[in-house]
Amino acid sequence: MHLLEKRPMFAVVRTGGKQYRVAAGDKIVVEKLAGAAGDTISLGDILLAGEGSELRSTDGLTVSAEIIAQAKADKVIVFKKRRRHNYRRKKGHRQQHTILKILGIGDQQAEKPKKAKAAKPAADEAAPAVAETAAAAPVQEAPAAAATSEARAKKPRAKKAAPLKVEGAESPMTDNPVETKNDAE
Repeated sequence: MHLLEKRPMFAVVRTGGKQYRVAAGDKIVVEKLAGAAGDTISLGDILLAGEGSELRSTDGLTVSAEIIAQAKADKVIVFKKRRRHNYRRKKGHRQQHTILKILGIGDQQAEKPKKAKAAKPAADEAAPAVAETAAAAPVQEAPAAAATSEARAKKPRAKKAAPLKVEGAESPMTDNPVETKNDAE
């Protein structure tokens, strides 16, 4: 029994000039692709596919993925300088990328978590009771909302910092000038 035989089907896809090893259910971050969150796309440039230790033909094979989000990477600062010429340029750049969830490779689909159906009817039965209490709740919540807004309005003021005292910083015009070395002798 070989450990690689238990692994699910995988594929190596190329997108945005990079290669990614993916399996059903994986989440990857790739260069920006067209589409909105929730859209399903297919990646057709498959370099390698296999299941366990066996490789499969990539002819006509596609990888389906769902766009989870369109995001930006951390900011990169581009700073240019030429010595002795008073030339300095500072620019920031945030690379755009897309977060994908792999749904399936070829005809195989990712396993979706199963939800319990028994919980839904219980929630439906509780909904009328919640609606009845919600009708009476605004009358009780109005004074509480006013009390919280008053609490926010009566915040204590921030304390001011004490003035910084440094030896020798007082001027001779003050009542207590600091003694200098010449005065001490």
